[in-house]
Amino acid sequence: MPQWELKIEGRVQGVGFRYLAKELAYRLGIRGYVQNLPDGCVRIIADADENTISNYCKLLRLGNGFSRVDKIMTEPIDHPREYYDFEIR
Repeated sequence: MPQWELKIEGRVQGVGFRYLAKELAYRLGIRGYVQNLPDGCVRIIADADENTISNYCKLLRLGNGFSRVDKIMTEPIDHPREYYDFEIR
């Protein structure tokens, strides 16, 4: 299955965004992880097909009422690792 790296910019740290990302990933059957980055962004590694990633990004853009997503950058990963669940790091 393809794997993707997503970098989300906006107000996404300190507002429960990683928990939202995990809940949405669980609902969509996405494996991988989410983590805060030092620059204030959030990074997601997601193991899913292109259609599922597209839906995931649409849901992430809606946020949780406290977050604000300004930009989502999505790139395929050339050498994917295997993940068995979705975790918050």
